[in-house]
Amino acid sequence: MKRLTGAWAAMTRRQRHAAIAAVGLLVTMFLPWYSLQSVDRHTGTIETKTISAFGDVSFVEAAIFLVAAGVLVMLFARAEGRRFHLPGGDGAIVMLAGLWAALLIFYRVFDRPEGGGNPVGIEWGFFLAFIAAGALAYTGWRMRAAEAPQSPVVRPRHEEPPAPPPRPARPAAERRRRPASVAAPAQQLSLDEEPQRPRFPPAPPREG
Repeated sequence: MKRLTGAWAAMTRRQRHAAIAAVGLLVTMFLPWYSLQSVDRHTGTIETKTISAFGDVSFVEAAIFLVAAGVLVMLFARAEGRRFHLPGGDGAIVMLAGLWAALLIFYRVFDRPEGGGNPVGIEWGFFLAFIAAGALAYTGWRMRAAEAPQSPVVRPRHEEPPAPPPRPARPAAERRRRPASVAAPAQQLSLDEEPQRPRFPPAPPREG
């Protein structure tokens, strides 16, 4: 019992919903599924007797039982931390299990148990089983959607990166201020270099 309570506490919300749907499907198999009518030869009255899914076990009922029990075993193992790989993930398996159970129940509408020549009707437990199978499939779909990895946000190719913010305008006084031009350094004569003398002496001044 402690293992069951510990497993229930370790389950996620969607796993608990799947477990409830699977247990509900098993419980509905004990409810009235079919009604068999027979005529009493002595009194001539019509007698109606209801039977559950286990009252006339066939491949359909056995498959539905195994599907619900298999989902519970899988969820219990996951809750205890056991690691094993399932194709498609746990959500896909639960969803397929619910769809398969719903398909089998729907098939049983057209392939009812033999009533010994008397009509065989469908009781309310049969419809509850169909609803439980649908709830199991829906819960598996929700689990599969939660298990799917979210794709990163990809920027479209045509979308350009945002432009950088404009630079603040400089004040008018700063714009009018210009840097002073740097004059080229004057050529300086080295100390050991003598100034160049003229080749011809200056002409003497003219008289008178």
